[in-house]
Amino acid sequence: MQYLAFILLDSDPVAAIVALMAIIPIIILVCLLIVLIPFWFILKKAGFSPWLTLINLLPLGTLILLYVLAFSTWNVVPAPPPVWHQPPYPPQA
Repeated sequence: MQYLAFILLDSDPVAAIVALMAIIPIIILVCLLIVLIPFWFILKKAGFSPWLTLINLLPLGTLILLYVLAFSTWNVVPAPPPVWHQPPYPPQA
């Protein structure tokens, strides 16, 4: 990060532009992963195809996907009841 500061302080504006052109795609990719990975798991757990996550790449895609998730029926198998039985009481003496 400090190297970027030194490049930006340099008098050559071309070097600053090249540095930003190298860093901005990495920042965009990280931001996309922060959004897409949770949607992938949410859609998989809701019973939808996880590939619907790619709708987020469209303009207003996240809003569309949120409405689809909010107003559709989820194909989720209910969790089985816990299998726990109370141990028997000790015998009375």
